[in-house]
Amino acid sequence: MSLLQIDHLNVTFRTPHGAFAAVRDISLSLDPGETLCVVGESGSGKSTVLNALMGIIARNGIVEAESLLFEGRQLRGLPERELERIRGDRIGMIFQNPQGALNPVRRIGSLIAETLRKHRGLTGPEARREAVRLLEWVGLPEPEKRLDQYAHELSGGMSQRVVIALALACRPALLLADEPTTALDVTVQAQILDLLDRLKTETGMALLLVTHDLGVVAEIADKVLVMRHGAAEEFGPVAQVLRAPRSAYTRELLSLMPSLEDGSPAAPVRLEAVS
Repeated sequence: MSLLQIDHLNVTFRTPHGAFAAVRDISLSLDPGETLCVVGESGSGKSTVLNALMGIIARNGIVEAESLLFEGRQLRGLPERELERIRGDRIGMIFQNPQGALNPVRRIGSLIAETLRKHRGLTGPEARREAVRLLEWVGLPEPEKRLDQYAHELSGGMSQRVVIALALACRPALLLADEPTTALDVTVQAQILDLLDRLKTETGMALLLVTHDLGVVAEIADKVLVMRHGAAEEFGPVAQVLRAPRSAYTRELLSLMPSLEDGSPAAPVRLEAVS
């Protein structure tokens, strides 16, 4: 049985100018330990799929689906209190802006301790020791010192590692990552993606990663969903989609990837990483 199974997901927003279909008839599946990348241009509905799964769609949004199954449990229609128990416990999420995801008036240690208290029942010195361990695990230097700092005292890469530690505090079965490297420089982007891939291997969790970078998809994905204008262009094993794309849109995206030889756009693209 799949860890995650989404069938015929639709998300519509009510606006003063009428209804806007942000996501249309999206279906996907993800098994334990797999990485699924959702790729597409800005505004294609990638983040909305994750938000619908987490139950954090804006109030003017309407979510409809044949099924939203996680660990065999139907998430569609669950009361908010039950969704809260699943969020942060069995499903973790990393948002696009790490600085925006951290409360600016609370110390890092307080934020992590709150998650540990809420989901794991840890308090006091026990919670602090676990917070240090989590920050060490995600490669943050001087973790004891970081617990007493605020978000504005950390670099973008450090803040993202804190957000990842928060998302993994309860060892979730599924980690959702919404373009987690958008605001970071190229070197730090590579470090964060390597970190996520390593942590996935160590914990056995599944990773659902939203990105606009097909290079990232080729490097770490097992499956890929290509989205455009809220709909699915293609979904399947990454080698199949990237080596023999059925959609003209996917072929266009691949043609824009730089050649590994001279840095210029070229097609077909070398995809040894997905073999």
